[in-house]
Amino acid sequence: MKNISIGIILVILYCFPFVYFSMKQDFANQTMTGYLIMILVTSLLAFLVKYFCNFIPLLIGNIFSMMISFYFNEGMSDTEMWDGGYFKPFSSSQLIVVVTLLNLIPQYIAMIIAKKVRNS
Repeated sequence: MKNISIGIILVILYCFPFVYFSMKQDFANQTMTGYLIMILVTSLLAFLVKYFCNFIPLLIGNIFSMMISFYFNEGMSDTEMWDGGYFKPFSSSQLIVVVTLLNLIPQYIAMIIAKKVRNS
């Protein structure tokens, strides 16, 4: 029961639109700090998922986060520069998918570290 409730809490924390937030920071401030924050927070969440649960909350959370990022991205489609070339060579929707997939790499590394910490 404890692992299920921890898993639900971690999925809820994953529901933040990390990729959209990062893209919005990049677009508004021309800074990459949003991407750094995304990598750090999602890696920490991945560590906690592997340490306390199995990997299923990680998969569900990343899917929800990507879906919510797509939802907020649709609201920005009326901004001319947002989808008109700022994220070249990708459209904003394509960038959400690419960044989400690339963000799985540091999460996987964090899961490996959590497994080693838990087993030692």
